[in-house]
Amino acid sequence: MDPIVKYPDFTQLDALSTPLREYARLKCEQGAETGAAALIGQLTETMRCTVRLLQELPDAAALSACEPNELDAIRALRAPAQRRLWEALPPEDIWMDKLEGALLGRIIGCLLGVPVEGLSVESMRAWSEYIGKPFPPVSYWEEVQNPELWNCYGRQRGEYRKCALRSAPVDDDLAYTQLALLILEEYGPDFTTEDVGEAWKKYLPVACTAEQAALDNLKKGVPAREAADRDNPFCQWIGAAIRSDGFGWAAAGLPELAAEMAWRDARLSHRRNGIYGEMFLAAAQSAAFAVSDPLDAVRAGMAEIPRECLLYRDLAWALEHCGAVRGHGDARRLVDERFAGMHAVHTNNNLCLIVFGLKLAEGDLMRGLSQTVAMGLDSDCTAASAGSILGAVLGKSAIAPELYECFHDRMDTYLKNTEAFSIRDMAKRYSALAHKVHSRL
Repeated sequence: MDPIVKYPDFTQLDALSTPLREYARLKCEQGAETGAAALIGQLTETMRCTVRLLQELPDAAALSACEPNELDAIRALRAPAQRRLWEALPPEDIWMDKLEGALLGRIIGCLLGVPVEGLSVESMRAWSEYIGKPFPPVSYWEEVQNPELWNCYGRQRGEYRKCALRSAPVDDDLAYTQLALLILEEYGPDFTTEDVGEAWKKYLPVACTAEQAALDNLKKGVPAREAADRDNPFCQWIGAAIRSDGFGWAAAGLPELAAEMAWRDARLSHRRNGIYGEMFLAAAQSAAFAVSDPLDAVRAGMAEIPRECLLYRDLAWALEHCGAVRGHGDARRLVDERFAGMHAVHTNNNLCLIVFGLKLAEGDLMRGLSQTVAMGLDSDCTAASAGSILGAVLGKSAIAPELYECFHDRMDTYLKNTEAFSIRDMAKRYSALAHKVHSRL
């Protein structure tokens, strides 16, 4: 199937960026700084003008009609589906096994993907050969590249090695799950997008791409419902999708409600397919508690987004091609062919990798996470979301204890005004929220 979106060829832009900077530096070193500064100034103004022209280009009306941002309009374009899978939570032992499995699955998948986030498949394979470990990985990474470097969360990369794990170290794919818990507890299941904005200003010290754009806008006084619309070319990237889990857990077995909560959260920073990514994953995670096949959770998630939007069509494509995927290499090749030119942290390409990872799991959480990480792109995000779905389907009892005992029941955090989280306590708190939600039905 041909790709739905064809991007301009950015090759020359990328190729020219280095000689542009370096010739400007060279000419300054050789005494031509005045002329170099003038040329760079002219180019900068041309680039600003081009950005404005790109912003002003009209969107295709037909596609815009298929991709609304408002909840009622989104719901009007959904496929028919069963939107309430549980009338009540299951017995406590079964429920907690699944909930703890989802939480641990997310943590394990995230930490398996963090050390190789953004690396090519070839680079991951070469690194595995260098350290003498199998690829795809069968456990946490024994060694990481550049272990002494600090990440944006104030941690050294070496802290994510298997031998260094004394807790679940910080990452945004875990911090937003912590933040969702705080939002739900402080504002209740009926929280608003404005409440999410207040929580961000209170708790988020740093963010990335669309989240940082929205946070900056909030701090400037931009209303929460407009924060995604200003200086934000990242509004369809994966940032909202990684914030979905907590809403799926709190509305376990209720995919429509989970998607609605995710919509209220996502609209702060994202638009169109960026919103749908969080709605889809929240609904899929909600459904995962009530199904035995993780691909049935995918189908339930798809039913909560517009059936003609790009993300729905891409996910349908992924489901259609699951039979042709024998391993991580097949998955990545198919995604590269369909999404050539799409950014590596976009919603659509990465969520298709999640679908392939769920298929390849074959009832084994670690196999699913290993294959998903080996596909590359935004590997900590994809593996974390795959782990949440697989953990909910399979339960904690299906997860090898050595994968989580090393955390000593602790999740670190970079959120402001908070301490580290107990993993068991976090599961209990999400369970209390789910009981609260179900009691209102």
